[in-house]
Amino acid sequence: MILFEYFCTEHLNQKNMKKLLVFLALLMSVTFAQAQQVEINFTCSGIHDGSIGNQMPRGPVALPTVYLEDYTLTFATSHPEYVLYIKDEDEEVVYSTIVTSAETIVTLPTYLTGSYKIELVMGNWLFTGYITL
Repeated sequence: MILFEYFCTEHLNQKNMKKLLVFLALLMSVTFAQAQQVEINFTCSGIHDGSIGNQMPRGPVALPTVYLEDYTLTFATSHPEYVLYIKDEDEEVVYSTIVTSAETIVTLPTYLTGSYKIELVMGNWLFTGYITL
């Protein structure tokens, strides 16, 4: 830090300092622009397990609100419990976990790269979306 202060006071005049500050501001804006939260768009379908008397509810169900930033999924603060599946292009499950209603953040493994199907299961409801990591 001391070396940086010396460099700034001894070698940078006011004009060069302004250029440096503009450059640093642009660098930071590019860095923040790359790490943006993207809302995942889900579709909904019902899962029928074939049980007698276990009919699908006829009322509408709210789609989950989930954002993706890098390898972090951020859920709405109030959500039900989900079973999370990440599937590859061959429909193989490459990652799964339970997201409790108390959790708002799930970190996906960094070995996942590419495009995946994300599925959230809540009882008899299946929510499907697509993500790119």
